[in-house]
Amino acid sequence: MSQFRIALIVGSLRRESFNKKLADGLVRLAPRDFTFHHCEIGDLPLYNQDDDGHQAAPVKRLKHEIGESQGVLFVTPEYNRSIPGVLKNAIDHASRPYGQSAFAGKPAGVIGISVGAIGTAIAQQHLRNVLAYLDMPTLGQPEAFLQAKEGFFGADGHIGEGSQKFLQGWVDAYANWVRSHAG
Repeated sequence: MSQFRIALIVGSLRRESFNKKLADGLVRLAPRDFTFHHCEIGDLPLYNQDDDGHQAAPVKRLKHEIGESQGVLFVTPEYNRSIPGVLKNAIDHASRPYGQSAFAGKPAGVIGISVGAIGTAIAQQHLRNVLAYLDMPTLGQPEAFLQAKEGFFGADGHIGEGSQKFLQGWVDAYANWVRSHAG
């Protein structure tokens, strides 16, 4: 059985982030041939093109982690109707310098959760635009615009019973997407 290593990038630094909880819940639903590596993005310096020739150690680490993976899963909140700056910063670092993107060809999944009724729909669309430019085949369906409300997460932090079937379907679709696109 082949193993698929997935770089897991959560676009929130908040300690009690709903998106970190969602990411952990999705990992629990993944098939046994999938392993996930949480990529740290909070220690990256602000992107500056002047540094492309001598990238910082955290940038090199991120690029290596993505490069060693067969796919990337982005779990993002929505800030001001877009992706968080920390996520964009990580994407800019890992895709630079031009022609040396760690993302090229990596199958991607995009999901997120928010307290708002439309979840992270607009942030996900903005992120999909960026990923298209980065040459990442990105799972289009099913889409998942999740609202964090009472019962979404159980007391143990796991995904609640009412959302588990839907999210299992999403994880299964993502796993199949990776299997069909991973080199």
